[in-house]
Amino acid sequence: MTDSKYFTTTKKGEIFELKAELNSDKKEKKKEAVKKVIASMTVGKDVSALFPDVVNCMQTDNLELKKLVYLYLMNYAKSQPDMAIMAVNTFVKDCEDPNPLIRALAVRTMGCIRVDKITEYLCEPLRKCLKDEDPYVRKTAAVCVAKLHDINAQLVEDQGFLDTLKDLISDSNPMVVANAVAALSEIAESHPNSNLLDLNPQTINKLLTALNECTEWGQIFILDCLANYTPRDDRESQSICERVTPRLSHANSAVVLSAVKVLMKFMEMLPKDLDYYGTLLKKLAPPLVTLLSAEPELQYVALRNINLIVQRRPEILKHEMKVFFVKYNDPIYVKLEKLDIMIRLASQANIAQVLAELKEYATEVDVDFVRKAVRAIGRCAIKVEQSAERCVSTLLDLIQTKVNYVVQEAIVVIKDIFRKYPNKYESVIATLCENLDSLDEPEARAAMIWIVGEYAERIDNADELLESFLEGFHDESTQVQLQLLTAIVKLFLKKPTETQELVQQVLSLATQDSDNPDLRDRGYIYWRLLSTDPVAAKEVVLAEKPLISEETDLIEPTLLEELICHIGTLASVYHKPPSAFVEGSRGVQHKRLPGSAGSGESVDSPDTGSAAGVSEAPPAVIPSQGDLLGDLLNLDLTPPTATGPPPAPSSGMQMGAMDLLGGGLDSLLGGDLGGSPAMGAGFGAPPAAMPASFNAPVSGGLDDLFDLGGGVGMPMGSYSPPKTVWLPAMKAKGLEISGTFARRAGVIQMEMTLTNKAMSVMTDFAIQFNRNSFGLAPAGPLQVLTPLSPNQNIEVTLPLSTVGPVMKMEPLTNLQVAVKNNIDVFYFSCQYPISMLFVEDGKMERQVFLATWKDIPNDNESQFQIKDCHLNSDAASSKLQGSNVFTIAKRTVEGQDMLYQSMKLTNGIWVLAELRVQAGNPNYTVSLKCRAPEVSQCVFQSYEAMLKN
Repeated sequence: MTDSKYFTTTKKGEIFELKAELNSDKKEKKKEAVKKVIASMTVGKDVSALFPDVVNCMQTDNLELKKLVYLYLMNYAKSQPDMAIMAVNTFVKDCEDPNPLIRALAVRTMGCIRVDKITEYLCEPLRKCLKDEDPYVRKTAAVCVAKLHDINAQLVEDQGFLDTLKDLISDSNPMVVANAVAALSEIAESHPNSNLLDLNPQTINKLLTALNECTEWGQIFILDCLANYTPRDDRESQSICERVTPRLSHANSAVVLSAVKVLMKFMEMLPKDLDYYGTLLKKLAPPLVTLLSAEPELQYVALRNINLIVQRRPEILKHEMKVFFVKYNDPIYVKLEKLDIMIRLASQANIAQVLAELKEYATEVDVDFVRKAVRAIGRCAIKVEQSAERCVSTLLDLIQTKVNYVVQEAIVVIKDIFRKYPNKYESVIATLCENLDSLDEPEARAAMIWIVGEYAERIDNADELLESFLEGFHDESTQVQLQLLTAIVKLFLKKPTETQELVQQVLSLATQDSDNPDLRDRGYIYWRLLSTDPVAAKEVVLAEKPLISEETDLIEPTLLEELICHIGTLASVYHKPPSAFVEGSRGVQHKRLPGSAGSGESVDSPDTGSAAGVSEAPPAVIPSQGDLLGDLLNLDLTPPTATGPPPAPSSGMQMGAMDLLGGGLDSLLGGDLGGSPAMGAGFGAPPAAMPASFNAPVSGGLDDLFDLGGGVGMPMGSYSPPKTVWLPAMKAKGLEISGTFARRAGVIQMEMTLTNKAMSVMTDFAIQFNRNSFGLAPAGPLQVLTPLSPNQNIEVTLPLSTVGPVMKMEPLTNLQVAVKNNIDVFYFSCQYPISMLFVEDGKMERQVFLATWKDIPNDNESQFQIKDCHLNSDAASSKLQGSNVFTIAKRTVEGQDMLYQSMKLTNGIWVLAELRVQAGNPNYTVSLKCRAPEVSQCVFQSYEAMLKN
């Protein structure tokens, strides 16, 4: 009979009977009783009353019975800590049992009993088991150290278990090595600065030797540990890659992904002209392709990881397009992910087969999938210029199917194609106009209205088409209303005589009959522009639009680097860093890829992480439509120019999906349709307040409306706090040190005044810093070239670097300093403003800012008040820029200016800010978002100091 019989009983008075059976003299009866107890415990019954009776059964040679008792003990020890102490003697005894299975069982159970009272009794047995002759016992003991550390970290450190664990990395048995690595990695995660896993070439060699003989999970522990190592040079990097490559053919997909993670990281250090680099790229493709033949859930995980790999190194899978073609029985989540990767891999060489596939997908039955397929065709047209014509004809074929949602998606993407290739495919407009009546989705209607307004001169009945939309103006969504207003103004500027009534009608609807402030403000701006200076209106509204860029890469480079370091973990599936979804994650260590070979940066430099990511310009993106922040970030901050043609967009500029009035006026007024980089006509400053009456004389024309004299001014220079006394003379035998910190030409400087208030001459000055939060250290010796005579003072400037040892301080910007002279050594501590650490390349691209702002969890946002500050927003922006706080965008809403700003610390941490300035109100609000929220308080203090001084 099977063990299922133990789960079927529901007798009353059971506890009493079990008690009697547990105390029976017969071994078989005892075993049966313990099985019944475990069965009751498993189904949720409370059998804790039997604790002393079950513990008595521990004294047995029967391994099965012992396992059952230990199982019971683990479950109830926490609720019966006083009783659990009764079991300690048995543990100690079992740890010396001749049978290694019993020794291991005892040490495993000890680790699982999370009771403080017992832990100190377990140290001696654990120490013996860590040095046991049997590897099975040693590997179990290694894991037990990590469990014990979680209960009582101090005890583990005092007892020297961590050193024993480090010794186990040199063990002869590979499984012991793997478990020791797993335990040390687990402990190191909770103590980021402890440097427990002191990886050096000798240790790495031992790990690689153990790698070949481990179980599959042991291999994963070792590979994850290898991924945290930074090789000294490209030769060591190549040697490790060669020894890890065989893991790519492992049957376990987790081992494969861990090996891919190590190779992706170490490839950063290999020169691209190296033969081995090309070989490695070829070896990476087959294992990734093999992962796609697994069950759908595994496929999805593999695809999410491949998505990251393709963004970093598309050349790995460029010849493997066919494996990403969708199968009819793929679940929708796999289909959509495959589609995304197909677009990322699309190139001139494979575009024909990609388009044939996409056209096929557009006739499927799954509506979401069809929409995405139609969008994909448009993205291909924008990405691969040579394919644009073929894409447009494919889209036209799809429009002929007259399937409503296909037609609507096609019109949305054709609008983007018009933006990318002006004056090329406008011949298809007639076909689009035929489908006007079938459009019922706001996005498609807005796209069609944009096309009609933009090409009004080529459409004979443009006024009739727009008038048909105007009939239900108040029932339309905001997106459509804003686009309709803009389109009719464009039509009026192109055909003024025929459309005067139409433009008056729409301006009246927008300004007088609408409750929407965005729509009203835009209507007023147009009204004023048209009535004051039609020529200027034409220049603004019909300005040449910048081309839009491809929308393929939505992960910002620094985040992508971090995610590559987390391949094979949950972070690579979510496409979010672990800090965004792991609760209570201690430490703010963000993993980075090492600097690429030949980049000129040393591996040890703290900023090498970003070197690899920034070497290539971040890909441009189309912001998601209807996104308010997306609109804000499309405001231009270049100094305005009142005359001359609109500036040509720079190649790296990121373009929006919609026409925003030929250069950003819509965006300025809160348009809800994505965004262009805007300000095509050169307007960079926010509008002044609207006059109370629109009949009032407008003396300044456009100048007073746009405040053309304003704009973002030149930076005023870096803020440096006044000197304060750091070391009083009475505490330092007559030596007084006062000082401050400054950042000049990108170098952090400690500026000090040394004063001798003693009676004797002072010489032989030297200075040293303790470990600190940002690795500040003297970049050279303290230069006091002449002896310091009594009552004399001397000014000294000490340049600082940020490559010193790091340790989190309290408060974060505390710096402990030791100064030595011929008399003695003196100690003091001071605080540096965190603004000294803001680097010069801290200006984020708009779309990267948008993606990062969204990606950082809302829990990481802090809000502060800055009181009694009397600067306007431009002066504040200019002052902050002098200290490397860069304004990305500016927006005015109801008299309140909002500045969106970014800054980057020397250790690569980005801080994003929103500063709100209300005219006439001396209190500002600043909201800060950062992946390391600990720095927010210090950044706020620097903001306050910079703005008030």
